[in-house]
Amino acid sequence: MADERPERPVRTDRPQRTDRPSGPRREGGPGGRPDRRPFHKKKVCRFCKTKGLTIDYKDAKALRSYVTERGRIVPRRISGTCAKHQRIVCSAIKRARNLAILPFTTTSM
Repeated sequence: MADERPERPVRTDRPQRTDRPSGPRREGGPGGRPDRRPFHKKKVCRFCKTKGLTIDYKDAKALRSYVTERGRIVPRRISGTCAKHQRIVCSAIKRARNLAILPFTTTSM
């Protein structure tokens, strides 16, 4: 029969490797850390934490921390603001851009 293959001979000229344990790795990911999620401190919204802090499109100094060097709006997961305040920050940045308080992008090349 053409589908059947002959059995491979067992190699006896090489010793078996005993320096590696068989089975799944126990060390986990890179760096030998166990397979656990790394601990991250929960980011808290600045505006929720301090109730007196307001978002104003005229305050360019406060809005600068929510805009990258290239002029992009920093996402929620990085800035730590809640969804409600992120929407307000985005609209304030867009208003400030339209009134030339904040730049749309960095200086041209």
